[in-house]
Amino acid sequence: MKKTTARILVIDDQEDILFAAKMLLKKHFETIYTANNPKNILKLLAENAIEVVLLDMNYRIGFEDGREGIYFLKEIKKFSPHTIVILMTAFGKVETAVEGLKSGAFDYVLKPWENEKLVQTVKQAVETSRIEARKNKKKLVSDVTNNPFFIGHSTLIKKAYSLAEKVAKTDANVLILGENGTGKFVLAQYIHQQSDRSNNAFVHVDLGSLNDNLFESELFGYAKGAFTDAKIDTAGRFEKAQNGTLFLDEIGNVPSHLQAKLLQIIQTKTVTRLGESKPRPLDVRIITATNLDLKQEVLSKQFREDLYYRINTMEIKLPPLRERLEDKIPLAEFLLNKIILKYEKGKITFDEKSLHQIKEHAWNGNIREMENRIERAIILCENETIKVSDLDLEIITRYEENQEDLHLSEIEKITIEKVLTKNECNISKSAEELGLSRAALYRRMEKYNINQS
Repeated sequence: MKKTTARILVIDDQEDILFAAKMLLKKHFETIYTANNPKNILKLLAENAIEVVLLDMNYRIGFEDGREGIYFLKEIKKFSPHTIVILMTAFGKVETAVEGLKSGAFDYVLKPWENEKLVQTVKQAVETSRIEARKNKKKLVSDVTNNPFFIGHSTLIKKAYSLAEKVAKTDANVLILGENGTGKFVLAQYIHQQSDRSNNAFVHVDLGSLNDNLFESELFGYAKGAFTDAKIDTAGRFEKAQNGTLFLDEIGNVPSHLQAKLLQIIQTKTVTRLGESKPRPLDVRIITATNLDLKQEVLSKQFREDLYYRINTMEIKLPPLRERLEDKIPLAEFLLNKIILKYEKGKITFDEKSLHQIKEHAWNGNIREMENRIERAIILCENETIKVSDLDLEIITRYEENQEDLHLSEIEKITIEKVLTKNECNISKSAEELGLSRAALYRRMEKYNINQS
């Protein structure tokens, strides 16, 4: 008989009941967990992707009214709403069972149970769990598809997106400022999709990665024969964005001798292909972005002042993730769901410790770093639960004024030494406390010349 691939948890304070249930159910289902203390339920749910819980309703001698079972049922549904719960009791009253059903239980069974009936009830619960999982996945696809932008609740990010909404309906040029990984590309997309140009092209150009020799041909296009490899007439990025939006990322990295060419196109709203003399009219919305301080670049003569004012009709600054404390956990959940769909995974959750570390971590690489770590964790995690070791984050660093002159590497070294000392140089315990894998901890010890003894 082929077993059903399912994870079942049985909670009862009597060892003989647990043994009997496990012996029966393991014949039909792949994985059976047992526990004799209901206080361990949430920990077990966090660490294992359990689909069905068989929950005893009474745990203390003399208290056989089922109230404890109702309490833990509500705790399970609060912590994991999609987990299916079957109540078990030898002293159950109809009223208590009905209350359990009203509180979210799938069904109830009386002890001693009939083997065939118990197995059939659990099979039905597993099937219900699978149906709910498919519904949740469809809802997840719908949510991510219909809400591709995570904004958040912090004052700074809401202010940035409020400005974006206001300017989106105009054709004003927008300059987006922010550190690497803060979401400048996403905000540019948001402005485009909120604009009257949303049905037309959104063209992204990473100016920082463009070779000087390719800059003009990529942006402005070229005529056949304009240079050796120019086999056919080719439109540049400006023309490809006609009637839409052109997003010029890393605008601060454009060499000064090419800034004048950009300025001319933006001023005249025309573009001339290489090898041609007749300018072509442009109807393009320009959005630019940089992680540099352009005002300082202007003062140091590294960036043209006239170009700065041309691209900066509206300036929007994106805050780093360290200034968006209340957004860290919701953003992590958003990115988790997005990446789950990418890899077509089932339900995956963060455990309590990993959520704590996500909240406390400095995220110096901002959203890009968080997305990278979560994607890695999804690939590595076992039992559909992301743990601290799966995230493999660097040492938590938080800015403090009295450590202003202390290099991050020195803070990291000191932290590692303190944790090793606390754990008497136990690598496994220290790695877990630091949120690192053993290999990652060994690499850092070698880097900072820290002796294990």
